[in-house]
Amino acid sequence: MDHINACIAALRDAAPDIDIMEDEPMSRHTTFAIGGPADLFVQPKTRCELADTLDVLRQMEISFLVLGNGSNILVSDAGIRGAVVCTTELDEVRVGDDGALVAEAGALLGRVARRAQRAGLTGVEFAGGIPGSLGGAVFMNAGAYDGQMAGVVKWTEYLDEFGALHTLCGQEHDFGYRRSAFRDHPNWTIVRAALCLQPGDPAAILDRMNDLAQRRRDKQPLNFPSAGSTFKRPEGYFAGKLIEQAGLKGVSVGGAQVSEKHAGFLINRGGATCDDMLRLIELVQQRVQEQFGVKLECEVRIIGA
Repeated sequence: MDHINACIAALRDAAPDIDIMEDEPMSRHTTFAIGGPADLFVQPKTRCELADTLDVLRQMEISFLVLGNGSNILVSDAGIRGAVVCTTELDEVRVGDDGALVAEAGALLGRVARRAQRAGLTGVEFAGGIPGSLGGAVFMNAGAYDGQMAGVVKWTEYLDEFGALHTLCGQEHDFGYRRSAFRDHPNWTIVRAALCLQPGDPAAILDRMNDLAQRRRDKQPLNFPSAGSTFKRPEGYFAGKLIEQAGLKGVSVGGAQVSEKHAGFLINRGGATCDDMLRLIELVQQRVQEQFGVKLECEVRIIGA
């Protein structure tokens, strides 16, 4: 406790206006609505505060997790020891002088897509319904409806493990299916990125966004907490189809359930714990392996379990 109090004091010295909460339930900050308390939950408001926060945590040897909108993680019921650094207040989105759309790591993808639409820029409509932040989307090369971040990211600024600022450009991102160079360097922290988009008609872009939004509402269980698609797409198959064919639609473990609307989504029906969700994930993987010989790999990051 003394170490935590000393860390709070050091953070306040470095950034007097920074928001700090102790024993903050992570269920309030993940789209699964699952997760025990973090020792510290820190919300920097500027890129400078972010850098100062990470410097303090490293100097004090406090372990930390950088979090955006919490849309692709499952946090242990025991919570997170150390600090969670949440970037959601770093959400500036603007059109640069070169026509690229520049957004900070905490900007929600829906906001990024809407800003692009208003500017008459097309190419990021696919991301409008993904409930994540830009930083998380770059980190995992998020995608939907035949689009992915690899197709639009021009450059990304990040802080390395020593707090130095660098920029990755183009192919340096090493994008692959649900991965990027940042997955290989977990000590790097994404600060902001530029998206290379194309001129388009704002009305046509809006129509495309509305169409994709309706398709999501029709096919996905948006009325329940989830982390989106729980499993990666196995080569040659669709995870949701395999899970459905295995007879698992609607199957529950505690408050966790395979969605009856889309079997690729595992949802929190109410009061689900991390243990419930982990046991359901294991059940789904086991049944699909047994029946089809296909190993489903979790797309969701499991933290602290």
